Amino acid sequence: MVSFLPLSRAVAENLHDGDAVAFEGFTHLIPTAAAHEAIRQGFSELTLIRMTPDIIYDQMIGMGMARKIIFSYLGNPGVGLLRRARDAIENGFPRRIEIEEHSHAGMANAYAAGAAGLPCAVFRGYRGAGLAAVNPNIRSVTCPFTGEVLAAVPAIRPDVTFIHAQKADRKGNVLVEGIIGIQKEAILAAKRAVVTVEEVVDNFDDFHPNLTVLPSWTIAAIAVVPGGSHPSYTHGYYIRDNAAYLEWDEIAADRDRFQDWMRRNVLEGRADDFAVRVKHLRTAA
Repeated sequence: MVSFLPLSRAVAENLHDGDAVAFEGFTHLIPTAAAHEAIRQGFSELTLIRMTPDIIYDQMIGMGMARKIIFSYLGNPGVGLLRRARDAIENGFPRRIEIEEHSHAGMANAYAAGAAGLPCAVFRGYRGAGLAAVNPNIRSVTCPFTGEVLAAVPAIRPDVTFIHAQKADRKGNVLVEGIIGIQKEAILAAKRAVVTVEEVVDNFDDFHPNLTVLPSWTIAAIAVVPGGSHPSYTHGYYIRDNAAYLEWDEIAADRDRFQDWMRRNVLEGRADDFAVRVKHLRTAA
């Protein structure tokens, strides 16, 4: 049965050193507050999984938490590099990390296979691409019916997945509005799932029935964290903080400045700080 918990407890009870963990979100609904809580609790030896790692993974890598990353795009969206990730990959600072790069199609299919309980994903992909030469987990299989050679990748089955969403009802069902990425599949593929939400409502009776709803039985814990996606946006609640992404490029470029920013804004911060950060970005629901 899903539990409503403070974020610190939800993270402590579901994330462990050495876990394979996905903090999933696409364009908006990026679970920043959950990632910051994981940083405060100091987890280590993590395998970080995400289709589009952005600044929260830059922060976690820069804090030495990651052993490996599995991804299909690595960058500060709309700006450029993830400088802490690049420093780790190229210079081993603060530690060397293993990388496993896929295409978006490869990652999406791998999550879907994990959600379906399958050992691998089989799909058309990687033709003419060089990723298979550097990623031994990209292989090929021959269709037993047509003889067509297809791509195959291992299913993604995180130990725990974190996402952010707009609403949960009091029974623990979760509603997602706006652009949908791979969050639903990432939840279903995981052994445990934690969702941060903007608010809890009595029920979903007043919402369109085709909105994405994750039933309560797919979720281990829900934490109410208004603003918990900042600096990304949450559709219907607040807009993207573009200035924060631009600022991050300068912060992450310097090791000492990065550490000072992390100390002041994350290590000494709290989950309820997020509501303050998005106050000027609020939009009509």
